[in-house]
Amino acid sequence: MRRPLPRTLRGQLTAGLVALLALACLAVGITTALALRGFLMGRLDEQLSASGGRFAASLEHEATPDADNRPDTRGQAEATFGARLLNGTVTQAAVVDEATDRPLPLTPGDRRALAGIPDDGHGHSIRLSALGRYRVTAVQGDDQDILITGLPLHPVEETVHRLEAVEAVLFGVALVATGIAGALWVRISLRPLQRVTARAAEVAGLPLASGEVAMPGPLPDTDPRTEVGQVGAALNHMLGHVEDALTRRHASEERLRHFAADASHELRTPVANIRGHAELALRHHGPVPAEVRHALERINGESQRMTRLVDDLLLLARLDAGRPLEHEPVDLTLLILNATDDARAAGPSHRWLLDLPEEPVTVTGDAHRLQQAVGNLLANARTHTPPGTEVTITLTAERTSVSVSVSDNGPGIPQEVQPEVFGRFVRADHARSRSTGSTGLGLAIVHAVITAHGGTATVTSSPGHTTFRLTLPS
Repeated sequence: MRRPLPRTLRGQLTAGLVALLALACLAVGITTALALRGFLMGRLDEQLSASGGRFAASLEHEATPDADNRPDTRGQAEATFGARLLNGTVTQAAVVDEATDRPLPLTPGDRRALAGIPDDGHGHSIRLSALGRYRVTAVQGDDQDILITGLPLHPVEETVHRLEAVEAVLFGVALVATGIAGALWVRISLRPLQRVTARAAEVAGLPLASGEVAMPGPLPDTDPRTEVGQVGAALNHMLGHVEDALTRRHASEERLRHFAADASHELRTPVANIRGHAELALRHHGPVPAEVRHALERINGESQRMTRLVDDLLLLARLDAGRPLEHEPVDLTLLILNATDDARAAGPSHRWLLDLPEEPVTVTGDAHRLQQAVGNLLANARTHTPPGTEVTITLTAERTSVSVSVSDNGPGIPQEVQPEVFGRFVRADHARSRSTGSTGLGLAIVHAVITAHGGTATVTSSPGHTTFRLTLPS
């Protein structure tokens, strides 16, 4: 399997540094080995030229020499090879062994190799089956023969291999030391970039969607002469713009929140007056034209709807402002039973099912607000599903949390609406049937109440199955 390359910048820089040094070491090693080999081969060729073919010429004597015609081995190095060729055929071949000559048996391949050496006096490398690799020269003899003299290549190769081994050890140690030192140096050099990354991650983890946001301070690494300094300066500039935009957004939200609270508070009295006058007019015992009575009934109905809208807006404004809620034990089991009874009375055409634990479940919170949240979920299921829909309310108690689920087998909520279903004035009228009287704030109040209690509100929906889940800390 192919080994993956480092993904971090630090790993890539360190790996690149070590790779470049390895290439440099390889080039130096190859160059020095070739240079040493060439130098030693040149010295070997000089020795062969200096010998002048004397040892090979001495092989022209009888095959069994006596004291007077023994081959001349004086001054010849150990393992010197000599051979005599006449008419392309090797007639004699010997090697100096312990200051004397020793006849050397040759194979047909050895004879062909010796016969193929040009008599130009230059060095040539061959391999003899009984001796190994040799450096040989061939010169013309006095008797129209070819005199070949050779010296072993083993000392040259051994010296070159020893140099290669020493270089391999030294270069290996250098690569390891460079890798460690390079990694430390790169790590130190990239500390400013790490600070930029950490600051960007810190900003990415801030809740920027709503509320007041405390942005971190500027980065100190802003030297324009360095790349990291340029990135740090650009990040500081961008964070400044983001902080200014968030400050303006928060101020706008605060103004809108105060306006909603003030408007809702101020509208409660005139709306109540309109509703009171409409009810009073409807109680008149005298004859009232049908058109007038219908208009009064519409005024009364719309004033009631306006009252609910004002109350919901005022509640959301207070929750947004962080008004403290009551903290007292709340029996969720009893709360759900009461809310289900109310829903069953308001929607008798629906099937209302309960799935409650045997033991009562208690949490700490505001009983009135929790009752309102559960009631809004049931009202939502009743309002936005057709008659005959089955609605199941489930209460589950765990070790650290309590969850309330309201599920129905209605038409479901479109996928594009689900992320915004807890928003204000959000409706999915094109997918779920809707009766009049809804303000579009019911689920927003559910989310605000549960969030104020430190819990979460979620929804999952598909055609034929929709579940709203409220999770509260136990």
